[in-house]
Amino acid sequence: AEVSTQSTGESVVINHSIPDDEMSLSAAAAVAAEEEGMFNVADIVVFVLFVLGLVGFYLYKMYQESNVVQIKPISLAQLKTGIVESGLDVLQRMQESGKRMVVFYGSQTGTAEEFTTRLCKEARYYGITAMCADPVEYDIETLSKLKEIDDHIAVFLMATYGEGEPTDNAIQFNEFMRNEETDLSGLNYAVFGLGNSTYEYYNKMGKDTDELLEKRGGTRLSALGMGDDDGNIEDDYMNWREAFWSDVCTKFNLVKSEDNLNIRNYKIVEHDSMHSSSIFAGEMGYLGSYSSQRPPYDSKNPFMAKLTVNQNLCTEDSDRVVFHCEVDVSKAKMKYEAGDHVAIYPENNPKMVKDLAERLDVELDTVFSLDCIDEFTSKKHPFPCPTTYRTALTHYVDINTPIRTNVLRDLAQYASDENEKEFLNKLTSNTVEGKNQYNNWVVKDQRHLLQILEDCPSLQPPIDHVLELLPRLQARYYSIASSPKEYPKSIHVCAALVKYTTSSGRPAEGVCTGWLQKMVPSEMDEYSIPVFVRRNQGFRLPRRAITPIIMIGPGTGLAPFRGFIQHRAALKREGKEVGENVLFFGCRHQDKDFLYSDELYQYADEYADEGTIQLYTAFSRDTEKKVYVQHIMEDNGHVIWELLEQGAHFYVCGDARHMARDVHQQLIDIIQLHGKRERKEAEAYVISMENSFRYQKDVWS
Repeated sequence: AEVSTQSTGESVVINHSIPDDEMSLSAAAAVAAEEEGMFNVADIVVFVLFVLGLVGFYLYKMYQESNVVQIKPISLAQLKTGIVESGLDVLQRMQESGKRMVVFYGSQTGTAEEFTTRLCKEARYYGITAMCADPVEYDIETLSKLKEIDDHIAVFLMATYGEGEPTDNAIQFNEFMRNEETDLSGLNYAVFGLGNSTYEYYNKMGKDTDELLEKRGGTRLSALGMGDDDGNIEDDYMNWREAFWSDVCTKFNLVKSEDNLNIRNYKIVEHDSMHSSSIFAGEMGYLGSYSSQRPPYDSKNPFMAKLTVNQNLCTEDSDRVVFHCEVDVSKAKMKYEAGDHVAIYPENNPKMVKDLAERLDVELDTVFSLDCIDEFTSKKHPFPCPTTYRTALTHYVDINTPIRTNVLRDLAQYASDENEKEFLNKLTSNTVEGKNQYNNWVVKDQRHLLQILEDCPSLQPPIDHVLELLPRLQARYYSIASSPKEYPKSIHVCAALVKYTTSSGRPAEGVCTGWLQKMVPSEMDEYSIPVFVRRNQGFRLPRRAITPIIMIGPGTGLAPFRGFIQHRAALKREGKEVGENVLFFGCRHQDKDFLYSDELYQYADEYADEGTIQLYTAFSRDTEKKVYVQHIMEDNGHVIWELLEQGAHFYVCGDARHMARDVHQQLIDIIQLHGKRERKEAEAYVISMENSFRYQKDVWS
């Protein structure tokens, strides 16, 4: 939050003019007073009161200054994310709680945080007390003091967000690590990175953290591990975890306990009677924040935005469903820029919630709390408590994600059938056969908790253990499909419905898009959804409007470019000079799923004479040979090269696994061919574009 104060610079002069007759009376009174003596009783009383007032004011100012809270300067990272650290001392917290190991996590979607919790629980098998730590909650500079704890261990599970960026909660940590003056000599550390190999800067945060910790004087305990979300990140983590604990045991002469420890982090408390005003009803951080909305709005305090538009952009005979949604943020005065992301907190399918509750024999409206057993932890509950089972299963835990091996391992003990118990334990084993079976039965078949309970009838886990084990339901991020210059009071979203049949024959749908599909506002039906804006500084229009831009956005990758075009069209209407805007768009069928076609053609026709908006299209299923955006890029390579030589910025949005890679290679081909350069020179040209922020990506897998 930014608060600015402004001084007007004006001074006020009060001019007291005293008439001559009043002046003569005052003079006479003064002479009379002088005749009676220098001071009378009234003068002495006034003087004493004046002195006492001065003394009182002085003492008050001294008291104020002694109670001033010293506030650390807010960094650019904090301004970007809205997250301000609380400044906890890492060493002090570990000493107070008797911890020897700390595991920091940089997490955007919750996976790194989930792995962190698992690693801390496993530490108890080795006689080590460990604590999970969100780096944004700590004064990260106190990390240098950890060497005061004998045989300490500091682990960093760092996810990479977007194109090589740190997650929101790790931005300040990243700044600290990149400071040349940082000294971490004597710090025993290990790093596991989480990334996706479809992205160009695969696991950059993990690699950089590992390298910088060593460069700043740290001692590596175990080799860097890297998890690939495009493959089997669970398997990657398990392999690294085994190697990590082996190295730790060797370093500190430890032996793993063979006892079957029943390790629980939380205990359940059910409440017989509690007023509704004291019960969380889906709020992310602050009780009652949905009914009494106050800025700033962020991940802990999203704004309940009214859904005003929700329509399918595809025709009824299309095999795709793509929503155009608009949410009203006028009351929030929520600011955004073209290229930013909007985050939406979804709800789980109510039928799945009901079926799960019945299977677990739970009364959904029972109020409960899950309280942390460790009194020294900063995380007192796994999600906002007290709440109801209905709210927890609807808003707070992810019941759709395929179950991790650690969850299966803990759940297996509740199977009364020995064959089912043996089967579940086998899935969680570290054997090749166990890993393959887990990958086929859970990962490929996308089995979530309810389906596993259906397939293992004797499995009857208690609800509190289930809620402790399940990961948090995360916000979904979408590229904003509008410009504040055109729509200052609303935010637009363009999202494709995710719906498919798993290899086991079960229907499946995306949590958020499946939820949005059912909400079509009308005079009779009103809906509000929790949202907040995430700044995307790595995907911005050029500062100078005259600079040309080239946009590659097939499918819903068109979303941010709709905002870009709206922004520049608004500037044009204001009489400003605007550079060329070239859009390469692709979809399957021109007459079925050409998103925003009327709007795009209208913009192109409006500025046809000036050529400021040019549209190139590829419809892959309308031709005998499939044609994609990279093919029409090739056909118009001379146009792209000429604009690049004029300083154009190049943008890509959409699928990272195939499209973005093909477009990247096609760009190099165009520069090589039309720029008459060697391959290495063309590649260097592209790298130079990236380094100067002329080549920007907003991609996903």
